[in-house]
Parts: sequence; C-alpha cells; structure tokens
Amino acid sequence: MQIITLTTDNGYQDHYVASIKGKLIQALPEAHVVDITHSITPFNASEAAFQLRCCFEDFPQGTIHIIGVDTEPQFDQNTRLPGILKFKGHYFISNDNGFFGSLLEEDFPDEFYHYTAIQQEPQAWRFTTKNCFIDLALRIVNKEAVSSFAEVSRSYKRAFDQKPAIDQLLIRGIVVHIDSFGNLITNISKADFERFGSDIPFVIKYQKKEYFIDEISATYNAVSQGERVAIFNSAGRLEIAINRGANEGFGGASKLFGMRIGDPVHVEFTPQGSKENIQSLF
Repeated sequence: MQIITLTTDNGYQDHYVASIKGKLIQALPEAHVVDITHSITPFNASEAAFQLRCCFEDFPQGTIHIIGVDTEPQFDQNTRLPGILKFKGHYFISNDNGFFGSLLEEDFPDEFYHYTAIQQEPQAWRFTTKNCFIDLALRIVNKEAVSSFAEVSRSYKRAFDQKPAIDQLLIRGIVVHIDSFGNLITNISKADFERFGSDIPFVIKYQKKEYFIDEISATYNAVSQGERVAIFNSAGRLEIAINRGANEGFGGASKLFGMRIGDPVHVEFTPQGSKENIQSLF
C-alpha cells in the first residue's frame, strides 16, 4: 500500500485540503494518505522542513511526501520550479523555495530533480499542489523513472534557518517552534549540548533573569505539575515546557513566559552553574 503524506499551509477552514485529498483518492483509492499538518505559517518553507524533519523517518521507505507550502512557480531571474528529492529512501515533492535545503541541513540528497516542464503547463501554475505535485507523485507510484520526466539538478535553494551560535562556554539559540501545548522548541540540538561534555554545570536562560533551568530532565513528569522543565525531545532538540501545561489550559511555557518564535534561549556552561550560586550570574 502506497503511503502519501501531506504538509501544507492551506489551513483547515477552506476546501483546499479536501480538494487535494479528493484527487488523490480518486487516482489512488488504495493509497494511505496521512496528514502531517496543514497549519504551516503561510509561505514558511523552513517551518515545513522542520515538521518533516521531525517525523519523516517514522514512515517506511518509499513514502511520498507532498509539501504544499508557497507552491506557485516563478520563471523570472528568481526561478522557482517544482522539485523532487529522494533522500533516505523517501520522496519529497515541493516547490524549490528553500524547503529542500532546510530539510537536508548538512546532508546530501540521494537524487534531486527539477520539473522544468511546468513552464509549458499553465494549468499547473495555480493550486500547484493539486494540479502538479499530485501528478508527479502518481508517476512515481507508477514506477516511472523520475529522470524520464524531470531534469537532474545539483542545486536547490535553502530557506533562512538561524543556526545556534556556539562560543567557548555559551550556546546562543532561539525558539524555532511552539507546539500545541505551548512548549518552546529551540534550534539547539543534543549534539550541540554534548560538545561541552557531560560534567560541566550549565544554566539555560530565557526571557528574564528569574527564568532559568540548570538541569535536563528525562521526562516532563520529572518535575512537579506546573513546574518548568527542560528536555531533549524525540527529535533531539532542546525544549522548554511546563509539566502538564498547555496554552489553552492554565498556561504552557509560551503563554506563561510570554515567549514567541525567534526569542533567544541561551545556555551558559560555567562552574557557577549550580542552584546555590545561580544569582551570581546575573
């Protein structure tokens, strides 16, 4: 059974997602269509890449991922054409708007193609997810070689992704995503953290000097309900949360700390990083 995932910025209010799914079901009634999210911030290819990067390897190889974010092609000096990426046995179909570079980060594609024929297909210039991307997915499902309908390419655009700045004893990161619980997910990875070893005390600082955390917990429930907690989530990213908090309830971390995407989160490694002398850092 073919698995096809959908990630779009179409939202849930309008008919767009239903129209995409209707065409897929009509063409491939036996396919299993999985919604990753349709709540991507409009035109934000970097956010779409973040969501896919966190979960695509949970799907079997051969899965086709359709990314309907900022899909309209451009044919001027800033050419943006549909692209097809094969990576770790998965296929990704998206406009070449920065998504592919953000998904890959420092990795390299197994294969990458541009669908240049769209320049002669004006019917696909609007609602490109439905009128082009699905057709490309169907050709892959039908075992057509991608090289038979798309051109091999070695270049793809990269959306602006702010990487953490790492100094001798300091990591300067930012919040890159806020989930539905109000948890603050940063661009600081476990690998970034482990560069400093496991025995150096540290302090995670954010928003105000009285907001700090000086330990990484294994689970949210490692602290009492309503207490702040820092963990490395399942994607290996540093996350700041409130145990059993949620923005729609009594308040998740985003709501309680007044933090938004792009706000700074710093990790200071220092022998003064214990709870007893934390105030000496401020």
